[in-house]
Amino acid sequence: MAPRIVLLHATPVAMAPIQAAFAETWPEAETVNLLDDGLSADRAKEPGAISEGMIERFVRFGRYGHDMGADGILITCSAFGPAIDRLIETVPVPVLKPNEAMFRAAIALGERIGMLATFGPSIGTMTDEFEEFVGQAGRPATLRTVLVDDAMARLRAGDAETHNRLIAERAPELADCDAIMLAHFSTSRAAEAVRKAVSVPVLTAPHAAVDRMRAMIETGRSA
Repeated sequence: MAPRIVLLHATPVAMAPIQAAFAETWPEAETVNLLDDGLSADRAKEPGAISEGMIERFVRFGRYGHDMGADGILITCSAFGPAIDRLIETVPVPVLKPNEAMFRAAIALGERIGMLATFGPSIGTMTDEFEEFVGQAGRPATLRTVLVDDAMARLRAGDAETHNRLIAERAPELADCDAIMLAHFSTSRAAEAVRKAVSVPVLTAPHAAVDRMRAMIETGRSA
């Protein structure tokens, strides 16, 4: 039986990139999409640390996904790190943070890692997660982030071309890094434009996340 992977989305612009990644690398999986775009809107009103109320709300969202018969849960929004940690403790199936696999790949490439982000409230939690993985890897690495403020608004308005161009225009600021990460699932659509702007490796989250989730599911089934 095909594994059921529930995808938790906090913004609709993250949905197409992860669906494309599943279609390309793990088409056998059954994916189910759950969207609460109010999560990202309300998270944007909490620019600092995520509130306990938001954490509890996110965990309820994830528990609903588990109740659908999920074999695994993959979160596609990067602004909810502490809430994802709580969800991992709450449900008995693999739960994957959106950028875990990409972070691991970046750390393996060098010590100076750059990140292009388009959603400001996610940067704090992503930085904390990056440092956590650096500690686990046991090798030094530093993160430098560039926030492209207006790109997300352009994408939500349906203008992906301008979204991609704005991100690519800022990429040279990170050209001295060993690798550049595109912070969000939605940002991955700018990968081609960014790769034309810099000569260092450019990493995206969706494909790495699908590969990591597949490994987690298959390891669990063979255990």
